[in-house]
Amino acid sequence: MEPAIIALIVVALLVIIVLVKSVTIVPQAQAKVIERLGRYSRTLSPGLSLLVPFVDRVRATIDLREQVISFPPQPVITSDNLQVGIDTVVYFQVTDPRLAVYGIANYITGMEQLTTTTLRNVVGGLNLEGALTGRDGINSQLREVLDGTTGPWGLRVARVEIKAIDPPPSIRDSMEKQMRADRDKRAIILQAEGARQSAITTAEGQKAAAILSAEGKKQSAILEAEAERQSRILRAEGERAALFLQAQGQAKSIETVFQAIHDGKPDQGLLAYQYLQTLPQIAQGDANKMWIVPSEFSKALEGLSRLGGAEGDGKSWLDVEPSGNGGGRQAEGIDTSSWFESQLPRAADQPEAKIELSSIADVPPPTPPSLSQAKQEVRETPQLGQGSPEGP
Repeated sequence: MEPAIIALIVVALLVIIVLVKSVTIVPQAQAKVIERLGRYSRTLSPGLSLLVPFVDRVRATIDLREQVISFPPQPVITSDNLQVGIDTVVYFQVTDPRLAVYGIANYITGMEQLTTTTLRNVVGGLNLEGALTGRDGINSQLREVLDGTTGPWGLRVARVEIKAIDPPPSIRDSMEKQMRADRDKRAIILQAEGARQSAITTAEGQKAAAILSAEGKKQSAILEAEAERQSRILRAEGERAALFLQAQGQAKSIETVFQAIHDGKPDQGLLAYQYLQTLPQIAQGDANKMWIVPSEFSKALEGLSRLGGAEGDGKSWLDVEPSGNGGGRQAEGIDTSSWFESQLPRAADQPEAKIELSSIADVPPPTPPSLSQAKQEVRETPQLGQGSPEGP
């Protein structure tokens, strides 16, 4: 091979190497830190960039996306001298590539150690229960410390999360027993509360039932008493009206008989005959052991014998023609218009017969027959003295 061809090949290779060294491409969401002769020059953004061959070089390529680092469980001792393992997750993002390269040798290792020490400081002031229940507070404190410390490193800590807190096995058993006991306690309390509420509800229902039963018995007793009272009042009013009407009837009867006797003008013989008919009634009765004949008895017998014709003209009183003393005279009609006028108000209209209870309907008693109906019934009945003239 000729020397000219070899030289041409060498020159082409040099040109290619220079071109490769002069051109660099930065992907999206990444940045490249450029050094010139060992000194920081600039930071290349995404895209195509030109470099000075053999003078500029790429020191590091930094990922600008948010990154997630999960650290292994770290042993931490709480304030009550219990060792627990805490697993943390850190979300961060590189905001300044130059500081991330020149501010710290390895920011991942530095963040891990800073997280471990900060976690031990925060959890060391808490007991086990506080550490288990206060994760939000621990996360906030870790984020504040990490974000403030990693700022000079060109990093921004977005958030810190505690993934797991693992207490010792003996503590876990104790916690499970405590939790089981607490749940049993709450179950017993809930059962007792349910039984108590059930007993209270049952007692309230029995109380309400007893009250309603007592009210019903009271109302029933009141209604029965009012019904009995009204019944007695109406019965008494009926008996009073009956007695009044009976007395009126007897009075009318006596008045009629008396008037009839006066209209008939009875003589001595009729009175003596009635007297003799009354004497046997005096002797009636089992308790009568002695009967005293009155002095008028002989006189009555004498009058009766004279009426029979024993003395005088021998003519009996039965043979005497009817005189003008009412004999053969047609009896006048008896006025019965006022016989049924009791002049008493209705029993239901009297104030003592009214019931004040609104629950009892005031049922009016049956209406008695009117005066005209009573008169009509009396007229249809044969009146005294208006019978057949051919009487015995």
